[in-house]
Amino acid sequence: MRRPALAFLLAATTALTLALAVPSRAAEEAVVIPAPALDVAPARGIQTAVVAGGCFWGVQGVFQHTAGVVNAVSGYAGGTKATADYQTVSSGRTGHAESVEIKYDPKKISYGKILQIYFSVVHDPTQLNRQGPDVGPQYRSAIFTASDEQKKVAEAYIAQLNAARVFNKPIVTKVGALEAFYPAEAYHQDYLTLHPNQPYIAYNDIPKVENLKKLFADNYIEKPTLVNASKATN
Repeated sequence: MRRPALAFLLAATTALTLALAVPSRAAEEAVVIPAPALDVAPARGIQTAVVAGGCFWGVQGVFQHTAGVVNAVSGYAGGTKATADYQTVSSGRTGHAESVEIKYDPKKISYGKILQIYFSVVHDPTQLNRQGPDVGPQYRSAIFTASDEQKKVAEAYIAQLNAARVFNKPIVTKVGALEAFYPAEAYHQDYLTLHPNQPYIAYNDIPKVENLKKLFADNYIEKPTLVNASKATN
């Protein structure tokens, strides 16, 4: 359900205040990391990955510029349907994390590659219950797995990256089974593309897309795959 206009303005004001209050450097620095040694076996048909790594605007924006992703939707995972709305989730007491559901074509991109992008350019997986200027368990680093195989690959990759010491601190990303995913309100969808000059987006999230283009050139697409466009073609 779309939030009332006043509530939306309050949320936008809060985001702007946070954007102006962030530290002196933009976004989290991208880290060059090895590909996962273990990956999900090729499968037929469109597959699903769900990840959380801070504000879903930037996470969605990166994967909308990733080749092989047929849809990336901002939403909530980890809590109940009754509390799956932005205002309630923002309390930090629902169990939900701001998450992105990624539908992808395994013929064009693997689950392991999605995780490599997630750990490298989407967020800093060593930050506990926060990401950049956003603080609270709703901004935690988490992977919600759709199968035992996804869980095995995600846990193995975290162990691999920790052993390689590619980050200056241990990874705190939690891996758990996906119980349900609830799409966020319409005004959160395609937010990075629709508001590229909004201070929070320009400061924290546009650099992530630029890092994707730089570090994963073979997986980058210039034209984003938008939720609204996907709905129009279905």
